[in-house]
Amino acid sequence: MITRRDFFATVGGGIVVFLIPDGCDAQESGGGRRRGFNQRLPEQISAWMHIAEDGTVTVYTGKVEVGQNSRTSLSMAVAEELRAPLSSIHMVMGDTTLTPFDMGTFGSRTTPTMWPQLRKVAATAREALMDLAAKQWKADRTALKVESGKVLWNSHSASFGELTKGQKLAMNVSSSAPLTPATEWRVAGKPTLKVSAHEIVTGRHKYPYDIQRPGMLYGKVLYPPAFGAKLASFDASAAKAIHGVTVVHEGDFVAIAAPEPDAADRALAALKAEWTPAPPQPSSSSDMASYYENNAEGGLSPKAAQSYNIAYIAHVPLEPRAAVAEWSGDKVTVWTGSQRPFGVRSELASHFSIPETSVHVMMPDTGAAYGGKHTGDAALEAARIAKVAGRPVRRGWTRQEEMTWAYFRPGGVIKASATVSADGIIQTWSFDNYNSGPSGLNSPYHVPQGNEHFHRSKAALREGSYRGLAATANHFARESYMDELAHSVSMDPLEFRLKNTTDERLRNVIQAAADRFGWKDHKKTAGHGFGIAAGFEKGGYIATCAEVRVERPGGAVKVLRVVESFECGAIVNPLQLENQIEGAIMMGLGGALFEQIEFANGKILNDRLARYRVPRFTDMPAIEVVLLDRKDIPSAGAGETPIVGIAPAVANAIFDVTGVRLRSLPLAPKGVNVS
Repeated sequence: MITRRDFFATVGGGIVVFLIPDGCDAQESGGGRRRGFNQRLPEQISAWMHIAEDGTVTVYTGKVEVGQNSRTSLSMAVAEELRAPLSSIHMVMGDTTLTPFDMGTFGSRTTPTMWPQLRKVAATAREALMDLAAKQWKADRTALKVESGKVLWNSHSASFGELTKGQKLAMNVSSSAPLTPATEWRVAGKPTLKVSAHEIVTGRHKYPYDIQRPGMLYGKVLYPPAFGAKLASFDASAAKAIHGVTVVHEGDFVAIAAPEPDAADRALAALKAEWTPAPPQPSSSSDMASYYENNAEGGLSPKAAQSYNIAYIAHVPLEPRAAVAEWSGDKVTVWTGSQRPFGVRSELASHFSIPETSVHVMMPDTGAAYGGKHTGDAALEAARIAKVAGRPVRRGWTRQEEMTWAYFRPGGVIKASATVSADGIIQTWSFDNYNSGPSGLNSPYHVPQGNEHFHRSKAALREGSYRGLAATANHFARESYMDELAHSVSMDPLEFRLKNTTDERLRNVIQAAADRFGWKDHKKTAGHGFGIAAGFEKGGYIATCAEVRVERPGGAVKVLRVVESFECGAIVNPLQLENQIEGAIMMGLGGALFEQIEFANGKILNDRLARYRVPRFTDMPAIEVVLLDRKDIPSAGAGETPIVGIAPAVANAIFDVTGVRLRSLPLAPKGVNVS
């Protein structure tokens, strides 16, 4: 295991700057409370930055990179305030030994929390470097300036490394260190390519699945045939007869390790087990609405006018869960793809009853997560197998395992009721979410408050966080219902939303999307429909307009064009933000049109991509992104909010062309019934 002291001995001397953040963010809903939930950063100084003698700036953050490009945006924060070249910034992320404690990368919190923290770190370091130069040159400090990794004064010039001469500078971060206003950003706010793009496209980047260790074995786990089944009997003799195979049997946990992947597959197939069936569970995914209502805590609210149903869906990350675990005595080192490396450290320490200081978790940049990698499932499996085998073990989930044993986005049912005056003003409002979750629950429109509630219900499947959490479900129901209310008083859906909007930022995104889309000028065309939706979540405002075509006969739905406007304060990297929005729209199309987990009698029925429909190239519409850059407002995150508008916009467009109001996600897995 590498300690911080060992690391500094390797990279040499330099400058170290420290920061203690104001507080820690809570785990987003769906993941539950875990050990370390209330943990605060220690009061003593803890390093966040190291400047080596060659000018390399190493920055430490507990945040992780799962494709959202935080490695680039956080590097931009440091480069901006330190006045250093972006190429000189090296980001160490998600290493529980080297980086400060962090609750995890979730909830679109990296930009609003870590971005300003690292700006303060860099600004304080910049001021300290200027102090060193002024003292060394006996210069008027106000006459100094910092550019391109150097401090300059008249004919004098010194690089950061030359100034520190290998000495560390330890200090608290000053809240008074001047930060660059967004209107004067020179690095931030500009379109910037991914800093690790070359490594990724050339295949040099190592993902968790690529990690290799000397003498490494390949692990497999024997899962029960259905959720909740218990191991009754077990025979491993045939598996043990395969050369090099180790069998692990601890209660209901059965696994094997083998020197080669094919040997691991053969050994797993050779295991013989009998299972005791689980207690009765929800029989199928065909009618979950009544299940959520019947199992809701506190019972049902008064019957609402409309009900909207939300299906379970899978995260489908490009890279399934993977981990490599290696023991040295009573200490374990794990490489794994997780949004919560410190949470995984706690899980491992708890399971093996060892101190957290005996667990080192490292997080290589990972092939997607979408809220689905909060837990250390693969890491724990790898560590359990490796402890018995006495050698490093890689545990890589198959796609079928990923789509069966990972947690899902919660399903649910949402009930809405309202009254509207003849001139289109919402008079009463009631909104109840059963099981999906509270994110995005409150209406961004001007409605009577206090009648929006989340009701927990008994889960039918393992469920947890998903990109946007329940905001997608709540926006789908609310924005669909807003359309229904508009039509009930014969009012244009755009006009109705604007009439019930008092929030200037919401109004701005709605108007921006409608203007770019040409909402007021669009002409009705046979088979084509137009829909609009808007909302607010995690500091960002969004509006989405969609054009769809519904084929006759058959009712097949094709989304032709999407215009999405987004405002999240001062834009850090417009190129990255556009990518986030486009990716969210693509992902959201799946949940909107056809993604759903099908299950019966404790088994997942569509546990592979051949059976689980995700968006394809042929499903992609023309996408136009409108960015509203508010340099007067602090930057908010953008990884989640852009996904919430596509489902209701498409649903409203389908109604516009067919007159059929679809109130369940997915909307049209087999097309719309237009007979």
